[in-house]
Amino acid sequence: MAEQTAPTIEEVIAVAEFRSALRHFLRRSERIARKSGLTPQRYTLLMMIKGAPGGDEQSTVTELAERLQLAQSTVTELVRRAESAGLVEREQSQRDARVAHLRLTAEGERRLMLSFTALEVERAQLRDAFANLDGGVTGH
Repeated sequence: MAEQTAPTIEEVIAVAEFRSALRHFLRRSERIARKSGLTPQRYTLLMMIKGAPGGDEQSTVTELAERLQLAQSTVTELVRRAESAGLVEREQSQRDARVAHLRLTAEGERRLMLSFTALEVERAQLRDAFANLDGGVTGH
């Protein structure tokens, strides 16, 4: 096993600054989501559906559970509540009747975009903090 070298103080400072910026971003996201009529969990759920890989703006519960790193039963309940609130709708898959694709409703889209656009400055700050990390310390 190769001996690891201790990080430099600059690397530790860069990681600490990034984690601070990330925490600030998350706290601000929670406040803005609430102002837009979303819980932080619903904001994240809507973001994951809208920002699904492939750009088709839809997802399944299984895909969401993987991306959110939550139990499928937890995601199922989040989806059920978002559906009851009129933010998400289900559409049966054409290929597999056991699969339902989730999409945002017009109201879900409206609330997500209110939050998303309000966080433009914070996203830029987070990008800057990330850019200041050395490629070798991003995993810390």
